[in-house]
Amino acid sequence: MKKSSFRTTELSDAEFELGNLRFITVKTSNLLGRGDICVYVPPDETLSNLPIYILLHGVYGSAWIWAFKGGAHHTANRLIAAGEIRPAILAMPSDGLWGDGSAYLAHHQKDFASWIVDDVPKAVRELIPQAGPNSPLCIGGLSMGGFGALMLGGMHPEKFKAVSAHSSITAFHQMSQFVNEPLSTYQIEDTSGDVFSIWQKLNGNYPKLRFDCGTSDTLLQANQLLHQQLTHEGIAHDYQEFSGSHEWPYWIEHLEKSLIFFDQQLTPAPPAW
Repeated sequence: MKKSSFRTTELSDAEFELGNLRFITVKTSNLLGRGDICVYVPPDETLSNLPIYILLHGVYGSAWIWAFKGGAHHTANRLIAAGEIRPAILAMPSDGLWGDGSAYLAHHQKDFASWIVDDVPKAVRELIPQAGPNSPLCIGGLSMGGFGALMLGGMHPEKFKAVSAHSSITAFHQMSQFVNEPLSTYQIEDTSGDVFSIWQKLNGNYPKLRFDCGTSDTLLQANQLLHQQLTHEGIAHDYQEFSGSHEWPYWIEHLEKSLIFFDQQLTPAPPAW
């Protein structure tokens, strides 16, 4: 058996699983302890090297919330059954469970960014047979998870084929709207960092990008500003606004846009004639 990247790993038993959901717990130095991942796996056991779509949750949530409050696995099942997307794995990790939300950045001697970017794909590839070394990665999220997806996708363009975000925080200071902890307690050196500054540095090496926001969302102006900044800089992206606010009915409705977008970016180009 191949040696694991982690000191300890636990995988749920198929006998007790429901809804094509599996659960992984690994011990990682990036978290100085254990991290959890809820994983949706298409039921066809003959599939291999399936794409892995990482979905990041918002403040107050954990590894279970995309599935058991957002029904992400039901959305994936429906789209796959209808032929709207090809089979793919959804990896829905915890943010590391620091305070009301870790912001998916490194602080307090814990690297919440590397947990997502490095550990989560490794764990899925090691423990889920339908994944493999050639599984392409995409990343998405909502609210703080949208911030994580936009930041980590821009910081690691070599890892992710596409990035999609819903109702996103677009700069770290916006975390103050949601968390109980004063932002100074995060002990992040560059608290002025924002999504645009990350993507502005990429010099044309961009993952495919889309994001959306509800017209009644408190983060609407921040998302509109990011859209304007990216447009002015000539950074290709798709931005949409829909009716709705910062709430689960909005994210449940629009998650399919992320999954379809991811699938489209992985579609092989037509042959040149």
